[in-house]
Amino acid sequence: MTQLPPPSAKKLGLVIDLDTCVGCHACVISCKGWNTENYGAPLSDQQAYGANPSGTFLNRVHSYEVQPDQGAAQLIHFPKSCLHCEDAPCVTVCPTGASYKRSEDGIVLVNESDCIGCGLCAWACPYGARELDAKEGVMKKCTLCVDRIYNENLPEEDRQPACVRTCPAGARHFGDLGDADSDVSKLVAERGGFDLMPEQGTKPVNKYLPPRPKDEMPEFDVLAPYLEPIASDGKGFVGWLDKALSALPGGSK
Repeated sequence: MTQLPPPSAKKLGLVIDLDTCVGCHACVISCKGWNTENYGAPLSDQQAYGANPSGTFLNRVHSYEVQPDQGAAQLIHFPKSCLHCEDAPCVTVCPTGASYKRSEDGIVLVNESDCIGCGLCAWACPYGARELDAKEGVMKKCTLCVDRIYNENLPEEDRQPACVRTCPAGARHFGDLGDADSDVSKLVAERGGFDLMPEQGTKPVNKYLPPRPKDEMPEFDVLAPYLEPIASDGKGFVGWLDKALSALPGGSK
């Protein structure tokens, strides 16, 4: 069985804001695209245009309707991928050492050349964050786009996971959660970021920011600015147009 390295000072991970995620699946598509063309074996699809399509995805978005104790119901979009746990059971259960945790930054990866597709890591993961690729027969999971974040051939703004770079709502954040002064750590502290299923004792690095209750948000009509009268003094073009329309048959006098 694979041994976990000592806890690393650097803990790269994601912070996902459930308050701003709109469930557009842009992160899912960008993840699929990047990891199909780059790191490891391509992410295959089966019967993509058939009656029962299936495929391998490293990131998925689930949507839930939640009814708070007070206030209106909310639709919560919940993105989920590997959480790069500090105490990762998927690593310690691997019989070949294919699943491992990097000591330098805490990222959990799979050495696909050593993976025998036994599926033990998928059974051990309490989050369902691992998928066995049906075509290649190897286990696939989120890599935090390790081939992007350290790639000096990319512009600095692109050296972050594809899902973070693509998110149109700014709901995904990437950084060092082992550094209390990092932007992501401050965001977690300010918004009360939480672990997914902390009772499992896996100590996930990734954090979630809770959605804000709807009753705290001010009510406003997004169309109101467009429905307000452009002019009320009856002068200029608007005044002329009003008089011209009034002169037509059936127009107001």
